[in-house]
Amino acid sequence: MAANVLNSEEAVEISLFVVRAFIRLRETLATHKQLAHKLAELERKLASHDQAIIALIDAIKELMTPPEPKKKRPIGFRPAND
Repeated sequence: MAANVLNSEEAVEISLFVVRAFIRLRETLATHKQLAHKLAELERKLASHDQAIIALIDAIKELMTPPEPKKKRPIGFRPAND
């Protein structure tokens, strides 16, 4: 716009500078949107992985606890005491 009004080399350079600044700003905003989207996606994945890891740890703890001993019967014949 300035180049149209002022009609000088310096005005043309300033107009190009402004246009390039807006292009860079648009690219930066687009990059940040993609980055924010990827971060949100990673957070969702981590949340599901955390739940799966907790479930695995609980299952391992359950398997590590020894079973309660069963009442053993004595071996051999024992007559009933009446």
